[in-house]
Amino acid sequence: MTGLVSYRAGLSAEAAVARLYTRSGRPVTATRWRGQGGEIDLIARDGAEVIFIEVKQASTHARAAERVSPHQMRRIMNAASEFLAGEPDGQGTAVRFDVALVDRQGSIEIVENAFAA
Repeated sequence: MTGLVSYRAGLSAEAAVARLYTRSGRPVTATRWRGQGGEIDLIARDGAEVIFIEVKQASTHARAAERVSPHQMRRIMNAASEFLAGEPDGQGTAVRFDVALVDRQGSIEIVENAFAA
């Protein structure tokens, strides 16, 4: 039963984050986009820029942030590269990788450009 509860909590967190981006003028154009490289939770647009969003939920924002591993970041970047192949500017498309942290109260913290070196 715990797996189902976690799954539903994850869906709820993704929906809340999608609403936040959409309300801020950055519409979500894809949810749970899956390519051969893996899955991207949300994809939004800010003008010509594509925003790839990883949603992490835990008891606190800090715990949620700890759940983003280097391996996962590589997988997301590989999937994003696959997604960009379908964009008019391909790999030249302006992109950003955000991480949305959701705590147990449903509070959302967005870490913009989280994968920047």
